[in-house]
Amino acid sequence: MERVVFVYTTYPSVVEAEKTGRAIVERRLAACANIIPGMISHYRWEGALERGEEAIMLLKTRASLAEAVSAAVKASHPYATPAILVLPVESVEQNYLGWLLAQTQPAAPQA
Repeated sequence: MERVVFVYTTYPSVVEAEKTGRAIVERRLAACANIIPGMISHYRWEGALERGEEAIMLLKTRASLAEAVSAAVKASHPYATPAILVLPVESVEQNYLGWLLAQTQPAAPQA
């Protein structure tokens, strides 16, 4: 049985997260992109302590698509070193699992 994973990343704005999230869902690489605005991050970058306001994006997908989702995030991400983490999901409600798997199937060719 196919496993489900979350692909976690952050963006400097909701607009940028939405653009990437929508494109990934349109390509059927993920069933859903949840975007959470208003996160504040403190981190070290190039030797300095930084503070940034970001949006979180969680992409819900199949484990077999995680590499493709990660590559799609990285290809369009504005950060030089984006946070891209693939997180395993312990359990998934069966009806939701069916929906997620259906949404990440390749689109049927049109006649």
